[in-house]
Amino acid sequence: MKILVIDDHALVREGLCQVLKGLEESVEVLQAGTCTQGFAIADDHPDLDLVLLDYHLPDMTGLVALGVFGMRHPELPIVMLSGSANMQIMQHVLQAGASGFVTKSGLSDELLLAVRQVLDGGEYLPTGFDETGSTPATLEGDVKAGLTHRQDLVLRELLDGRSNREIADTLSISEETVKSHVAAILRHFDVQNRTQAVVAAARSGYSAAPRQPTSNRI
Repeated sequence: MKILVIDDHALVREGLCQVLKGLEESVEVLQAGTCTQGFAIADDHPDLDLVLLDYHLPDMTGLVALGVFGMRHPELPIVMLSGSANMQIMQHVLQAGASGFVTKSGLSDELLLAVRQVLDGGEYLPTGFDETGSTPATLEGDVKAGLTHRQDLVLRELLDGRSNREIADTLSISEETVKSHVAAILRHFDVQNRTQAVVAAARSGYSAAPRQPTSNRI
């Protein structure tokens, strides 16, 4: 598992690294002090599983950085970090494509919960966020009722008969992330295996992802 932490405070980055070690022994944490550095690291490491992105950074806001990551690495999940629980900021970053929002004042257990939930293909909303009236009804409905965009892409690869390794190569993500998305897909369709998921998806109107002509493949 490989995670990128983008924060302009070295002590905060080191603290986050220590917390993330609680996920598993083999987790590799990369660090960047600016968004520009973070983009370069992400370009050099296509196997990144997740990014922890501070909202207030010296070269641009996390909201702007989300747009850049969305263009360069659309399948890379982003969890936004902020020093304050600003409901308007939460709403904006979630609508802009972030998979979760965590305040720096929160407990380590909350961060690990958020990361695990996002790696499992879900989205993380802070406690009480949907009780303020700030969360659009469509956002809450999408999280509970449908597949996320990343899960949808993995599902279409499954419909095309792709293995986890092939899906990982196609979407530039790790096999562990693919496994998490597949598990979320099985839960979504309430089935026990990939074959049942493909059948259920086909019945629901899903189709395989478009493919390049065979002659273009190596």
